Amino acid sequence: MTELLLRDARIWGHEDAADLLIRDGRIAEIRRAGQDGAGDGAEDLGGRLVLPGLVDGHAHLDKTLWGGPWVPHDAAPGLMGKIRNGQERRPEFGVPNADFVTALLENMIVCGTTHVRSHVDVDPLVGLGSVEAVREAVERHDGRISAELVAFPQAGMLISPGTEALLEEALKAGVESIGGLDPAGVDQDAVKHLDAVFALAERYGAGVDIHLHDGGTLGAWQFELIIERTKILGLGGKVTVSHAFALADADPATRDRLISGLAEARIALATVAPNRGLLPLRLLGEAGVPVTLGNDGVRDLWSPFGTGDMLERALFQAKGTGPRDEDIELALDAATYGGARVLGLRDYGLSVGDHADLVVVDARNAAEAVCVRPRRSLVVKSGRIVARDGVLA
Repeated sequence: MTELLLRDARIWGHEDAADLLIRDGRIAEIRRAGQDGAGDGAEDLGGRLVLPGLVDGHAHLDKTLWGGPWVPHDAAPGLMGKIRNGQERRPEFGVPNADFVTALLENMIVCGTTHVRSHVDVDPLVGLGSVEAVREAVERHDGRISAELVAFPQAGMLISPGTEALLEEALKAGVESIGGLDPAGVDQDAVKHLDAVFALAERYGAGVDIHLHDGGTLGAWQFELIIERTKILGLGGKVTVSHAFALADADPATRDRLISGLAEARIALATVAPNRGLLPLRLLGEAGVPVTLGNDGVRDLWSPFGTGDMLERALFQAKGTGPRDEDIELALDAATYGGARVLGLRDYGLSVGDHADLVVVDARNAAEAVCVRPRRSLVVKSGRIVARDGVLA
């Protein structure tokens, strides 16, 4: 039996300071601060804030150059320009590179992320190399972070012959979810694209996570196709639409109709707090549509930006959501509880019986934690301290 006692903790959602006892990887007891109690190890938090482990619900770990050379951004404008630049220059930098992924994961861990969903490119040029690189990097961290992978047709599926068969090979190899990319805008045949993706998901019991950048009426139509297939196949709770710009673009009547359809079909959304197309978190929450937040690509051939810090990403989201504490907490919820709901993480949170995935920050409340983004004093994964003051433990 292993125990860890966190003394004098300010727990998000609890009013009074408490001592938090962790036993065998789970929260065993929460009691009034200062009571005597056993524990093989004890950490005095001095009133610092405890949050649940941060969840990155939309990443592209395989693309990163973190820890490698600085590469000036020179991709042609637009989505297809970035796709081509990434494919053409990957060999130049040895991407996917397990060392780069390992380095990025280290920074994510010390910043408090305990679980990540990563899309990994699958195409005839890289095969399943991205799957292998990310799996190797996660294994190197020896349980400090857990990951779910999405086999992702970044270069398109129908327009890239051989990709559909490789996606199936990835699912056979245990990849948890299958991705899609702009079924109309990139693959030019939304019905055929979605039929193929959903057929593979049904065959292998996989989740679905579709990048949908297409906006306006084209994007709204694809939302309806996704909702229809999810309901027919009974895949509620296993489907995510990422980016979802059409929802942000829509007029109020169309937006409300789509939100209602998403809620009825139990489809989730993922956002990366972009410069355009911020999702209406409050409306979605009121309708019961879960939303997760993610870093997207971090310092790669698509963009030089990003750090992998989910509190930073929550800040970007909060700037568009609103300045009140409750608005800021909506953004933090998407980076924690929302991510857990979307990814299906069981027993997640800050209650007795939950897995002890925690992050401790020197802040008085959740809104301050997002706005200040202080160094993470402790990061705990499955009851084990995995990082302390910005350094792996």
